[in-house]
Amino acid sequence: MNNQLRVAAIHDLSGFGRCSLSVILPVISAMGIQCVPVPTAILSTHTGGFDDIVFKDLTDYIVPCYKQYKKLGIEFDAIYSGFLASSEQIDHCLEFFDGYKGALKVVDTVMGDHGKLYKTYTKELCGRMKELVSVADVITPNLTEAAMLLGEDYPTEMTTGMVKSWLARLCEKVRIAVITGVPLVDGKMINAGFDRDKGGFWRVDWDYVPVSYPGTGDIFASVLTGGLLKGDSLPIAMNRATSFAQIAIKTTYSYGYEPRNGVMFEEVLSWLTSNVTLSDYKKL
Repeated sequence: MNNQLRVAAIHDLSGFGRCSLSVILPVISAMGIQCVPVPTAILSTHTGGFDDIVFKDLTDYIVPCYKQYKKLGIEFDAIYSGFLASSEQIDHCLEFFDGYKGALKVVDTVMGDHGKLYKTYTKELCGRMKELVSVADVITPNLTEAAMLLGEDYPTEMTTGMVKSWLARLCEKVRIAVITGVPLVDGKMINAGFDRDKGGFWRVDWDYVPVSYPGTGDIFASVLTGGLLKGDSLPIAMNRATSFAQIAIKTTYSYGYEPRNGVMFEEVLSWLTSNVTLSDYKKL
């Protein structure tokens, strides 16, 4: 019997720019997990730094896709959602989650970055994202998205006490929350997580690189999801995800690669098969 783990990835597909399904598929696959894409939209490029983007909304595709999988008896170990093209797609994700009750439910709350909403996101869609979060097991907001979910102003820096408070509030309904890209008052940058069931707050420090690349959040959330599915504890999964994202970022930065083209993760993808971690993790 084939016991390979399987993930349904409900995300957009951007053809150029290395983000969403174009990185999620190879990253999860490299971890030995079958990744089944359920595209929410198709874009010629991502939306950061390109003009005249070709955009195709696939809202009408998701439900028939779900029904076929159920009819065929296809099972999933995780349902992992990301960029959504319409508020109606929230309902479709909820249907997927409800139909696979035993699956790990991961929501990458793709809404904005650097304190601002993404161009395609409306206030209605952001408001409804809270509905999806309320039924998730794991959420991976960046700092902007965490502030939006909590109704807080976007902070330029945080104390560890503030980070713990935000994580605890995010975990009032979900089991695990990880906030990425948190600047601390001492100048350090961290990813911070909380496992409500086990009661542990964790942090992984990372080296700041003065460039913003698309797709790094997708890479982090994908490795985190894969790690948790394969039995990693939260700090180990955070460590693995941070390490791989940082290796890809530093490799890309060393080549002076144009940021909007995304990170050169292909150059370091084999690291995911080595089953090692590099960054230190510690209690927050």
